[in-house]
Amino acid sequence: MKISNISKVRLSVLAIIIMAVFAGFLVYPAPFNKSVDWLNSKLGITLPHYWNIPFGLGLDLQGGAQLVYQADVSQVPAGSEADAVAGARDVIERRVNAFGVAEPVVQISGSGKDYRIVVELAGVKDVNQAIKMIGETPLLEFKEEDSSQPLQTDQAQEIAKYNEEAKKTAESILNEVLNSSISKFADIAKEKSEDTGSATQGGDLGWAKRGTYVTEFDTAVFDTLKKGEISRQLVQTVFGYHIVYKEDERGQGEDLEVKASHILIKTKSSADVSTSSQNWKYTGLTGKQLKKAAVEFDPNTGSPTVALEFNDEGKTLFADITRRNIDKTVGIFLDGEAISLPRVSEEIPSGKAVITGNFSLVEAKTLVQRLNAGALPVPVTLLSQQTIGASLGQDSVQKSLFAGLVGLLAVALFMIIFYRLPGLLSVVALLIYGVLVLSIFKMFGITLTLSGIAGFILSLGIAVDANVLIFERMKEEFRAGRPLNSAIDEGFKRAWSSIRDGNISTLITCAVLFWFTTSLVRGFALTLAIGILVSLVTAVVVTRGFLKSIAVGRVENWHFLFNRKKNSESEKQ
Repeated sequence: MKISNISKVRLSVLAIIIMAVFAGFLVYPAPFNKSVDWLNSKLGITLPHYWNIPFGLGLDLQGGAQLVYQADVSQVPAGSEADAVAGARDVIERRVNAFGVAEPVVQISGSGKDYRIVVELAGVKDVNQAIKMIGETPLLEFKEEDSSQPLQTDQAQEIAKYNEEAKKTAESILNEVLNSSISKFADIAKEKSEDTGSATQGGDLGWAKRGTYVTEFDTAVFDTLKKGEISRQLVQTVFGYHIVYKEDERGQGEDLEVKASHILIKTKSSADVSTSSQNWKYTGLTGKQLKKAAVEFDPNTGSPTVALEFNDEGKTLFADITRRNIDKTVGIFLDGEAISLPRVSEEIPSGKAVITGNFSLVEAKTLVQRLNAGALPVPVTLLSQQTIGASLGQDSVQKSLFAGLVGLLAVALFMIIFYRLPGLLSVVALLIYGVLVLSIFKMFGITLTLSGIAGFILSLGIAVDANVLIFERMKEEFRAGRPLNSAIDEGFKRAWSSIRDGNISTLITCAVLFWFTTSLVRGFALTLAIGILVSLVTAVVVTRGFLKSIAVGRVENWHFLFNRKKNSESEKQ
């Protein structure tokens, strides 16, 4: 059965209306739920309620607390102040997140040496508890595995299952390597090795002397394999299963060096599944003994690493810890949460260590910030506490809604008076637009603040602007003597480039605002951008669908409805 074009248009309009109804109930589910309650009571059934997702409201709408802290950087080495305060902010942010606060805002403000940390907690009732937790100095600890604490049954099962799968994968890759030519080793390593640091080099580990690697790997490359040989069995170490290729060797005795490549399939240990403070024991090494942490780059691979340097007391403690834990993991905990779990390959008596972990540069910088936050003395002092009551927020919401309704009414009158039937249809499209945008705010948990509501209301005006452009183009087509259907098509076609360019330029502005600014302005940019994207759909699809669905039959001759003056001469042509 062939469906006519007008039927397709009307079906699409019907689909839009159904979607708008669903979105409308998402925004305001009370009528639906009351109807369901009435039916349930009358029929004795249990129909479910509609989703009742609350709007996420910001500090200025639902109330909460704003705390301003002064960061004391007087004890921080010159040049490290900004990093130290950023680390302190990171710690505070993670502590606030532990409260389960929605959309907390933690940002640095101030200038010069005057660093302040502003914390905004929407909906927080117990401000005193928040102040207490935020104000505590970050605690950085280095811990070693506590073998006296057995793993939970599910943790042990998780490790066993993971390592079994890892072994099967490694054996499959080993078969592939052994059935290929040696020249394919690098390609297979690039594709399948989980040691991302060496995988990009085709598994190449460079030249190394005996003692560089863990014992099992050393034995394979120095004692078992011959030059140009690939291991025919998997080499298991604490890191996982290796397929080893001994490429070359040079020197003799203590100067003997080998050039090796490998493919690694990682396994898990107890340290990988036990990241909380349990199963770890206190070593006495804390942030007090850490002089500094810094990002460095591996001279062989160019990968970012994290360098640690301890003071004299820490040097002794760290040497003892690394001696006790060769081939084991030492956990680094900040506020009781593991932030890094490096494995010790040898005793480190120098007080200087490097954490390699296939970090990205951002990950390495974040770890350094966290380490320094626990190491550097950056005490924070509460400067001011401002409580915003919910009543003020409710008042702001009511005023915003009133302003929005007045604006919407004024726009509706303008559109209907100047454009008549198309204007009326654009108002309906505008209502659908509003319902869709609000439902998106709910579905994606976007936090609404006053600035966000301002962005939404501004996008209403932009949505109307698109309709004005379209209707003005239509009037030009009417004056040129085009019939209604053709005028609609041409009007949308000619207005589209202006609508597209105008909205794209605004979206670019929104992107810049969102990227470079802080919470309130970002909220404005986000809601405005969402409004613009939805307005493009409603202006081009919804309004056009409504117009096309009614532009049939005798409507063509109802010039008044389209504010269209009859042009006899043009129509005769």
